Amino acid sequence: MDRTIESSLRKWKNQNHRLPIIIRGARQVGKSFTIEKFGKENFEILVTCNFDFRPELNLCFESLDPLVICLQLEIAFKTRIVPGKTLLFLDEIQNCPAAIRSLRYFKEKLPELHVIAAGSLLEFVLHEEQFSFPVGRVQFLYLKPLSFHEYLISQKHDRLVEVLESVTIEKPPERFIHEQLLLLLREYFLIGGMPSVVRCFLETHSFLECQTVLTGLLATYRSDFSKYATKTQHKYLQIAFEKVPGLVTRHFKYTLISSEYRSQDLKIALQQLGWAGLLSKVLATSASGIPLHVHVKEEKCKLLFLDGGLVNSANKLDMQTAWDMDLLQMNAGSQAEQFVGQELLAYTSVYEEPQLYYWERDKKGAMAEVDYVLQIGSKIIPVEVKAGTTGSLKSLAQFFLEKQVPFGVRISQHPLSFHEKILSVPLYLISQLQRLASLSI
Repeated sequence: MDRTIESSLRKWKNQNHRLPIIIRGARQVGKSFTIEKFGKENFEILVTCNFDFRPELNLCFESLDPLVICLQLEIAFKTRIVPGKTLLFLDEIQNCPAAIRSLRYFKEKLPELHVIAAGSLLEFVLHEEQFSFPVGRVQFLYLKPLSFHEYLISQKHDRLVEVLESVTIEKPPERFIHEQLLLLLREYFLIGGMPSVVRCFLETHSFLECQTVLTGLLATYRSDFSKYATKTQHKYLQIAFEKVPGLVTRHFKYTLISSEYRSQDLKIALQQLGWAGLLSKVLATSASGIPLHVHVKEEKCKLLFLDGGLVNSANKLDMQTAWDMDLLQMNAGSQAEQFVGQELLAYTSVYEEPQLYYWERDKKGAMAEVDYVLQIGSKIIPVEVKAGTTGSLKSLAQFFLEKQVPFGVRISQHPLSFHEKILSVPLYLISQLQRLASLSI
């Protein structure tokens, strides 16, 4: 299963002045699989130091000297570690804080050795133990669930991928191709982008089998609570975890989770779920200029879950029944907005921690809201997720009036077009949104 992050890893391998890498992302998004696949395909020797399977390897990092560490690892693995030929992969590195600290010294004392680290709950160590990585010593890359673009690649639809990468507003996909992509999109809408679920669907083409895998993933995330929460926090985590999938894309209030508990306790639970990579916040912004984060309204946000397939499973959606439903009407439209948010996050640079924004005009008698607001180049572009052929675009019109933007984007099931300041983008083309929007500015 190929991942687009691999191209960034290959560039990193060939750099003269590289840094050790830490791959960040939620559990089960494919970090270990992708790194080991990359190591086997691009290096003569792959040394995987998994601190979960072999906790005794922690002793190898009592010294932070890379030469001493490598000598001990050579003995432990009975293999040579040769700079330029070996990839040293430090997996589940959160179980060995000394190994995290050692990364800066690999840069300083053994920069010619390729080192990559990853960990399923690494964020908790980085936040709670207040690790500080000096600028220029460690590089972060972010991995998310498979995007729809990656899903097409996994399905071996190479020609469809080529078509999507070459379409223009003047030459949109032909009708047959458009319909085929909507069918494939329907599959992805239901199963989501978690690698184990995609693999299950490729092997079985069974929604029932995929539902079983999704249920198992949710159980895995629940079992992780005890690894990073106190007994008291565990209760709030469980409540938040059960509620959030049903609240995606809604204006968030703590009372939607529970009116019985203090918002402060629930706030900590949401923060921990965020560190675990299970949810993301879409922050409200006045969009009064760039960068967008300068104009954030801290008290207002919406939530996205890690993956749409997990949302379906948590909400007890029967995939076989849902196959015949209108995608943009599923769960009152929240599933479509979740999908679009997940796609926008997926196509953010792997070198950046992604953040999404939405616009809300909170004025008595003149309410308006735009689902997402993007910065493309030096321009602010509003994005609406709509079901109908035209749909209600009053909020976009209000945004145009107040912000003087060049155009807006409507994401729907309808073909690619540009008319009266509205760039209409089909759901399957979000991977090309930046390119198409740049051509339209």
